Amino acid sequence: MFTGIVEELGEVIAVETLDDACRFRLRGPVVTEGAKHGDSIAVNGVCLTVVEHEGDEFTADVMAETLDRSSLGALTVGSRVNLERPMAVGARLGGHIVQGHVDGTGRILERKPSENWEVVKISLPADLSRYVVEKGSITVDGISLTVVDADPDFFTVSLIPTTLAMTTLGIKQPGDPVNLEVDVIAKYVERMIGDRAVGEGAAR
Repeated sequence: MFTGIVEELGEVIAVETLDDACRFRLRGPVVTEGAKHGDSIAVNGVCLTVVEHEGDEFTADVMAETLDRSSLGALTVGSRVNLERPMAVGARLGGHIVQGHVDGTGRILERKPSENWEVVKISLPADLSRYVVEKGSITVDGISLTVVDADPDFFTVSLIPTTLAMTTLGIKQPGDPVNLEVDVIAKYVERMIGDRAVGEGAAR
């Protein structure tokens, strides 16, 4: 479980393409401190398992399903990535509940800078739009953000200087892909209401 509070901006050191998977070597001095085989680290919002760890670098395998559902397949050597370790039990939940299970991808559509913040417009897959509401939470490339405007095919977020300086959203440009994870609570509520409606229909 993660919170969407990015700990550091890491870097892809190597990419090994396999038959139906990919192995990444990534550098991240903060998230690798005390890391060991089998630990989880979120990379651009995708929960990955540490396979090997040496110094400030670690490797992680990404299966075809994850490559198909996320933007990790677009990473190359030198790409910057958002890194976060799982939340410790008893720690403060600074963002919102993030599973590290990407629901789909969007693309940066527009950036509007201002003096103290920047508004970013991001495309939204049709099957995810019902989970995105104004002032609700959404995870973009592993970053917990508050939705400003929510339309059927896009949403906007406002980024403060810290977010721009410490995450990939400070460097991504229109056309670049981003990973999206909607609020899991919304999905559970939808499922429970749907099951209840089905049950009530059967009772009639």
